[in-house]
Amino acid sequence: MASSETIPATGRNWQLTARPKGWPEPDDFALREESVAEPEDGQILVRNLAFSVDPYMRGRMDDVKSYAAPFQLDRPMDGGAVGEVLASRAEGYAPGDHVVHGLGWREYATLPAEHAGKISAEAAPLTAYLGVLGMPGLTAYAGLLEVASFQPGDAVFVSGAAGAVGSIVGQIARIKGASRVIGSAGSDEKVAKLTGRYGFTEAFNYKSAPVTEQLKAAAPDGIDVYFDNVGGDHLEAALRSFNVHGRAAICGMISQYNATEAQPAPRNLAQLIKKRIRLQGMLVQDHQALRPQFLEEVPAWIRSGELVYDETFVDGIENGVDAFLGMLRGENTGKMVVRLAH
Repeated sequence: MASSETIPATGRNWQLTARPKGWPEPDDFALREESVAEPEDGQILVRNLAFSVDPYMRGRMDDVKSYAAPFQLDRPMDGGAVGEVLASRAEGYAPGDHVVHGLGWREYATLPAEHAGKISAEAAPLTAYLGVLGMPGLTAYAGLLEVASFQPGDAVFVSGAAGAVGSIVGQIARIKGASRVIGSAGSDEKVAKLTGRYGFTEAFNYKSAPVTEQLKAAAPDGIDVYFDNVGGDHLEAALRSFNVHGRAAICGMISQYNATEAQPAPRNLAQLIKKRIRLQGMLVQDHQALRPQFLEEVPAWIRSGELVYDETFVDGIENGVDAFLGMLRGENTGKMVVRLAH
């Protein structure tokens, strides 16, 4: 174990102080300083180097039962993080090791070593384990290949395609032999990146014209797979464009996360019957058995240059909430990450 001199007395963390009504406001959060716990037997103390902000965290700010427990008011929030071990009382972990774990939104984390995983800065930048090699990457991989049952030759449509998950989905589809990969994004700059850097066949700005019209033009022969990060008008457009036996992985519905009233369902659900469409919701934790295969294929694609990824960095823990709110507004390309200065 490291000497006590290396262990800080206090560290800052972000806490939810009020349940947001609609869009979260900065006043719903507080950055607070609390004492740092020394590790007990089986535990490690980690100095976080970066943490993740993700769309699913908005749902955890509501006091409703869901697949992930709500954030507790006036308690540190959590989420994906990478950091350096400062002190260890766990076999196999030593000061200086790098780990990925689930206690983000804070400068220091004390946790059972079994809840952390060792990572190597030589294999990939540490922040990649929060994005392309982490939860978003596995979500893209499992959602496309397992949930949506992708087959070579499929025409694929991805909403929220410039985000951490969508940008990977489209590239995996391309690599695996899609006949056509179409993406939607919220700015002309992102659209250009989809067809340029990420290699999508077609892309459109969903703010410039109705999604149904733009998708029909981009996929005149229809689509076979839809990866849904948005819901709403995008799901309705996909139902309109699906070929017979189309499949959709319903990963997120960010268009509804901040709604204060119930949102109407797609108005054309009868297409499910006519075209024998399969819509399947997904949570990445159900697909952990794919992780070894994922960690074999994706790093190889990165090394070969077939798959590229982007990260949007916000520096300083004090800007953590701004990064989260910016991510909800679509200000990021690829993964939004908060880096901590030390």
